Amino acid sequence: MTERRGGFGGELLDDLFRTALDPGYADAARRRAERGPQPRWRRWSARGGSSLALGVLGFLLAVAYHQAVATEPEVNRVRADLVDDVRSRQGETDQLAGAADKLRDDVDRLREQALGGTGEADRLRNLAGSSGLAKVSGPGVTIRVADGPPPVDPVTGKPTGQNPGRIRDRDLQDIANSLWRVGAEAIAVNDQRLSATSTIRAAGGTILVDFRPVSSPYTVAAVGPEDLDKRFAGTDTGKRFRRYVDQYRMQFDVRKQERLTLPAAADPRLRYARPLPAGGGG
Repeated sequence: MTERRGGFGGELLDDLFRTALDPGYADAARRRAERGPQPRWRRWSARGGSSLALGVLGFLLAVAYHQAVATEPEVNRVRADLVDDVRSRQGETDQLAGAADKLRDDVDRLREQALGGTGEADRLRNLAGSSGLAKVSGPGVTIRVADGPPPVDPVTGKPTGQNPGRIRDRDLQDIANSLWRVGAEAIAVNDQRLSATSTIRAAGGTILVDFRPVSSPYTVAAVGPEDLDKRFAGTDTGKRFRRYVDQYRMQFDVRKQERLTLPAAADPRLRYARPLPAGGGG
Protein backbone atom coordinates (compact mmCIF):
# COMPACT_ATOMS: atom_id res chain seq x y z
CA MET A 1 0.00 0.00 0.00
CA THR A 2 1.31 3.41 -0.91
CA GLU A 3 1.66 5.80 2.02
CA ARG A 4 -0.31 9.05 1.62
CA ARG A 5 1.63 12.23 2.16
CA GLY A 6 0.29 15.30 3.79
CA GLY A 7 -2.12 13.49 6.13
CA PHE A 8 -5.19 15.32 7.38
CA GLY A 9 -3.72 18.77 6.79
CA GLY A 10 -3.13 18.07 3.10
CA GLU A 11 -6.69 16.80 2.59
CA LEU A 12 -8.13 19.89 4.28
CA LEU A 13 -6.15 22.25 2.04
CA ASP A 14 -7.14 20.32 -1.07
CA ASP A 15 -10.80 20.49 -0.07
CA LEU A 16 -10.58 24.24 0.53
CA PHE A 17 -9.12 24.81 -2.92
CA ARG A 18 -11.74 22.61 -4.60
CA THR A 19 -14.69 24.15 -2.71
CA ALA A 20 -14.11 27.90 -2.33
CA LEU A 21 -17.67 28.61 -1.07
CA ASP A 22 -19.14 27.12 2.09
CA PRO A 23 -21.88 24.58 1.22
CA GLY A 24 -24.42 26.41 3.37
CA TYR A 25 -23.88 29.67 1.51
CA ALA A 26 -24.11 27.83 -1.81
CA ASP A 27 -27.49 26.25 -0.84
CA ALA A 28 -28.87 29.63 0.24
CA ALA A 29 -27.83 31.25 -3.04
CA ARG A 30 -29.41 28.38 -5.02
CA ARG A 31 -32.74 28.70 -3.16
CA ARG A 32 -32.76 32.47 -3.66
CA ALA A 33 -32.24 32.01 -7.38
CA GLU A 34 -35.06 29.43 -7.53
CA ARG A 35 -37.54 31.74 -5.79
CA GLY A 36 -36.73 34.65 -8.07
CA PRO A 37 -36.96 38.33 -7.14
CA GLN A 38 -39.14 39.25 -4.13
CA PRO A 39 -42.38 41.16 -4.77
CA ARG A 40 -42.15 44.91 -4.49
CA TRP A 41 -44.72 45.08 -1.68
CA ARG A 42 -42.61 42.76 0.48
CA ARG A 43 -39.52 44.91 0.03
CA TRP A 44 -41.53 48.00 0.88
CA SER A 45 -43.01 46.40 4.00
CA ALA A 46 -39.55 45.44 5.23
CA ARG A 47 -38.28 48.96 4.68
CA GLY A 48 -41.38 50.41 6.31
CA GLY A 49 -40.93 48.21 9.39
CA SER A 50 -37.34 49.33 9.78
CA SER A 51 -38.30 52.99 9.38
CA LEU A 52 -41.09 52.62 11.95
CA ALA A 53 -38.72 51.02 14.48
CA LEU A 54 -36.18 53.79 14.00
CA GLY A 55 -38.93 56.42 14.37
CA VAL A 56 -40.18 54.92 17.63
CA LEU A 57 -36.62 54.73 19.00
CA GLY A 58 -35.96 58.35 18.07
CA PHE A 59 -39.21 59.44 19.73
CA LEU A 60 -38.30 57.65 22.98
CA LEU A 61 -34.83 59.22 23.00
CA ALA A 62 -36.34 62.67 22.45
CA VAL A 63 -38.80 62.21 25.32
CA ALA A 64 -36.04 61.02 27.65
CA TYR A 65 -33.86 64.02 26.70
CA HIS A 66 -36.67 66.54 27.31
CA GLN A 67 -37.43 64.97 30.69
CA ALA A 68 -33.77 65.16 31.69
CA VAL A 69 -33.55 68.81 30.62
CA ALA A 70 -36.80 69.66 32.41
CA THR A 71 -35.68 68.13 35.73
CA GLU A 72 -32.13 69.52 35.65
CA PRO A 73 -32.97 72.89 37.30
CA GLU A 74 -34.75 71.08 40.15
CA VAL A 75 -31.82 68.71 40.63
CA ASN A 76 -29.38 71.62 40.72
CA ARG A 77 -31.57 73.46 43.24
CA VAL A 78 -31.76 70.45 45.54
CA ARG A 79 -27.99 69.94 45.29
CA ALA A 80 -27.34 73.61 46.11
CA ASP A 81 -29.69 73.41 49.11
CA LEU A 82 -27.85 70.34 50.40
CA VAL A 83 -24.48 72.05 50.02
CA ASP A 84 -25.74 75.13 51.90
CA ASP A 85 -27.19 72.91 54.64
CA VAL A 86 -23.88 71.03 55.01
CA ARG A 87 -21.92 74.28 55.22
CA SER A 88 -24.34 75.69 57.78
CA ARG A 89 -24.12 72.58 59.94
CA GLN A 90 -20.35 72.58 59.62
CA GLY A 91 -20.25 76.17 60.84
CA GLU A 92 -22.45 75.27 63.81
CA THR A 93 -20.20 72.31 64.58
CA ASP A 94 -17.10 74.51 64.52
CA GLN A 95 -18.73 77.01 66.88
CA LEU A 96 -19.73 74.26 69.29
CA ALA A 97 -16.22 72.79 69.15
CA GLY A 98 -14.76 76.21 69.97
CA ALA A 99 -17.15 76.58 72.91
CA ALA A 100 -16.23 73.09 74.13
CA ASP A 101 -12.52 73.95 73.99
CA LYS A 102 -13.12 77.11 76.01
CA LEU A 103 -15.10 75.19 78.63
CA ARG A 104 -12.36 72.56 78.78
CA ASP A 105 -9.78 75.26 79.43
CA ASP A 106 -11.98 76.69 82.19
CA VAL A 107 -12.30 73.26 83.79
CA ASP A 108 -8.53 72.75 83.67
CA ARG A 109 -7.93 76.16 85.24
CA LEU A 110 -10.42 75.53 88.06
CA ARG A 111 -8.93 72.08 88.69
CA GLU A 112 -5.45 73.57 88.91
CA GLN A 113 -6.71 76.08 91.43
CA ALA A 114 -8.47 73.40 93.48
CA LEU A 115 -5.49 71.06 93.58
CA GLY A 116 -2.99 73.84 94.18
CA GLY A 117 0.67 72.86 93.87
CA THR A 118 0.22 69.20 94.66
CA GLY A 119 1.62 66.44 92.51
CA GLU A 120 -1.89 65.30 91.63
CA ALA A 121 -2.27 68.27 89.29
CA ASP A 122 0.85 67.25 87.34
CA ARG A 123 -0.27 63.64 87.21
CA LEU A 124 -3.70 64.56 85.87
CA ARG A 125 -2.12 66.90 83.33
CA ASN A 126 0.16 64.14 82.07
CA LEU A 127 -2.69 61.65 81.88
CA ALA A 128 -4.87 64.10 79.96
CA GLY A 129 -2.06 64.81 77.51
CA SER A 130 -1.25 61.15 76.86
CA SER A 131 -4.92 60.24 76.42
CA GLY A 132 -5.52 63.08 73.98
CA LEU A 133 -7.88 65.05 76.24
CA ALA A 134 -5.55 68.03 76.65
CA LYS A 135 -3.41 70.19 74.41
CA VAL A 136 0.22 69.20 74.11
CA SER A 137 3.30 71.07 72.92
CA GLY A 138 6.81 70.02 72.06
CA PRO A 139 9.19 69.10 69.26
CA GLY A 140 7.99 66.81 66.52
CA VAL A 141 7.34 66.41 62.83
CA THR A 142 4.74 67.35 60.23
CA ILE A 143 4.03 65.03 57.31
CA ARG A 144 2.14 66.52 54.39
CA VAL A 145 0.62 64.19 51.78
CA ALA A 146 -1.61 65.11 48.85
CA ASP A 147 -3.29 63.35 45.96
CA GLY A 148 -1.38 62.85 42.75
CA PRO A 149 -2.90 64.11 39.48
CA PRO A 150 -5.40 61.73 37.84
CA PRO A 151 -4.40 59.99 34.59
CA VAL A 152 -5.50 61.99 31.55
CA ASP A 153 -6.52 60.77 28.11
CA PRO A 154 -3.97 62.21 25.65
CA VAL A 155 -6.68 62.74 23.01
CA THR A 156 -9.62 64.19 24.99
CA GLY A 157 -7.63 65.65 27.88
CA LYS A 158 -10.18 64.28 30.37
CA PRO A 159 -9.41 62.09 33.42
CA THR A 160 -9.57 58.38 32.67
CA GLY A 161 -10.53 55.68 35.18
CA GLN A 162 -9.58 55.70 38.84
CA ASN A 163 -6.69 57.72 40.19
CA PRO A 164 -4.01 55.39 41.62
CA GLY A 165 -2.32 58.42 43.21
CA ARG A 166 -5.26 59.30 45.45
CA ILE A 167 -4.71 59.18 49.21
CA ARG A 168 -6.81 56.50 50.91
CA ASP A 169 -7.87 56.12 54.52
CA ARG A 170 -5.47 53.20 54.93
CA ASP A 171 -2.59 55.49 53.89
CA LEU A 172 -3.30 57.86 56.78
CA GLN A 173 -3.71 54.85 59.06
CA ASP A 174 -0.28 53.55 58.03
CA ILE A 175 1.36 56.94 58.63
CA ALA A 176 -0.22 57.29 62.08
CA ASN A 177 0.65 53.73 63.13
CA SER A 178 4.25 54.14 61.96
CA LEU A 179 4.57 57.35 63.98
CA TRP A 180 3.24 55.60 67.09
CA ARG A 181 5.74 52.79 66.60
CA VAL A 182 8.76 55.10 66.37
CA GLY A 183 7.92 57.05 69.53
CA ALA A 184 5.25 59.66 68.79
CA GLU A 185 3.49 60.83 71.96
CA ALA A 186 0.57 62.71 70.31
CA ILE A 187 -0.76 62.82 66.73
CA ALA A 188 -3.27 65.00 64.89
CA VAL A 189 -4.59 64.66 61.31
CA ASN A 190 -5.67 67.99 59.82
CA ASP A 191 -5.97 69.34 63.41
CA GLN A 192 -8.09 66.35 64.48
CA ARG A 193 -6.35 64.89 67.54
CA LEU A 194 -6.12 61.11 67.72
CA SER A 195 -6.92 59.25 70.92
CA ALA A 196 -7.23 55.61 71.96
CA THR A 197 -10.77 55.47 70.49
CA SER A 198 -10.10 57.43 67.28
CA THR A 199 -10.95 56.03 63.87
CA ILE A 200 -9.71 56.85 60.38
CA ARG A 201 -12.09 55.46 57.79
CA ALA A 202 -13.61 56.18 54.40
CA ALA A 203 -17.23 57.05 53.64
CA GLY A 204 -17.73 57.05 49.90
CA GLY A 205 -14.98 59.24 48.51
CA THR A 206 -14.36 61.13 51.78
CA ILE A 207 -11.95 60.31 54.60
CA LEU A 208 -13.33 60.73 58.12
CA VAL A 209 -11.22 61.22 61.24
CA ASP A 210 -13.44 60.60 64.25
CA PHE A 211 -16.45 61.09 61.92
CA ARG A 212 -15.26 64.52 60.79
CA PRO A 213 -14.37 64.88 57.09
CA VAL A 214 -10.84 65.84 56.08
CA SER A 215 -9.62 66.60 52.59
CA SER A 216 -6.39 66.70 50.62
CA PRO A 217 -3.77 67.94 51.31
CA TYR A 218 -3.50 66.01 54.58
CA THR A 219 -1.17 67.15 57.35
CA VAL A 220 -0.22 64.60 60.00
CA ALA A 221 1.44 66.37 62.93
CA ALA A 222 3.14 64.44 65.72
CA VAL A 223 4.87 65.44 68.96
CA GLY A 224 7.69 63.20 70.10
CA PRO A 225 11.48 62.79 70.16
CA GLU A 226 13.60 65.41 68.43
CA ASP A 227 14.69 62.90 65.78
CA LEU A 228 11.12 61.75 65.03
CA ASP A 229 11.46 62.86 61.41
CA LYS A 230 14.48 60.60 60.83
CA ARG A 231 12.84 57.69 62.61
CA PHE A 232 9.75 57.94 60.42
CA ALA A 233 11.79 58.35 57.21
CA GLY A 234 13.48 55.02 57.95
CA THR A 235 10.20 53.09 58.33
CA ASP A 236 8.68 50.95 55.59
CA THR A 237 5.82 53.46 55.33
CA GLY A 238 8.16 56.38 54.77
CA LYS A 239 10.10 54.49 52.10
CA ARG A 240 6.89 53.35 50.39
CA PHE A 241 5.57 56.88 50.11
CA ARG A 242 8.85 57.97 48.57
CA ARG A 243 8.20 55.40 45.85
CA TYR A 244 4.65 56.70 45.45
CA VAL A 245 6.08 60.13 44.64
CA ASP A 246 7.97 58.66 41.67
CA GLN A 247 5.23 56.25 40.55
CA TYR A 248 2.04 58.28 41.01
CA ARG A 249 3.38 61.84 41.49
CA MET A 250 1.90 62.06 44.97
CA GLN A 251 3.01 64.95 47.17
CA PHE A 252 4.90 63.79 50.24
CA ASP A 253 6.93 66.01 52.55
CA VAL A 254 8.42 65.31 56.00
CA ARG A 255 9.59 68.28 58.05
CA LYS A 256 11.11 68.50 61.49
CA GLN A 257 9.43 71.01 63.82
CA GLU A 258 11.14 72.59 66.80
CA ARG A 259 7.81 73.13 68.55
CA LEU A 260 4.29 71.98 67.80
CA THR A 261 1.01 72.52 69.62
CA LEU A 262 -1.67 69.91 69.04
CA PRO A 263 -5.30 70.50 70.05
CA ALA A 264 -7.21 68.28 72.44
CA ALA A 265 -9.44 65.53 71.14
CA ALA A 266 -13.16 65.56 71.67
CA ASP A 267 -14.33 64.25 75.03
CA PRO A 268 -15.18 60.56 74.79
CA ARG A 269 -18.70 59.37 75.47
CA LEU A 270 -18.89 57.07 78.45
CA ARG A 271 -21.43 54.44 77.43
CA TYR A 272 -20.80 51.65 79.92
CA ALA A 273 -19.55 53.43 83.05
CA ARG A 274 -21.75 53.40 86.15
CA PRO A 275 -21.14 54.67 89.68
CA LEU A 276 -19.93 52.24 92.29
CA PRO A 277 -22.37 51.29 95.03
CA ALA A 278 -22.15 52.97 98.40
CA GLY A 279 -19.22 51.73 100.45
CA GLY A 280 -16.87 51.37 97.46
CA GLY A 281 -17.57 47.71 96.80
CA GLY A 282 -16.84 46.35 93.29
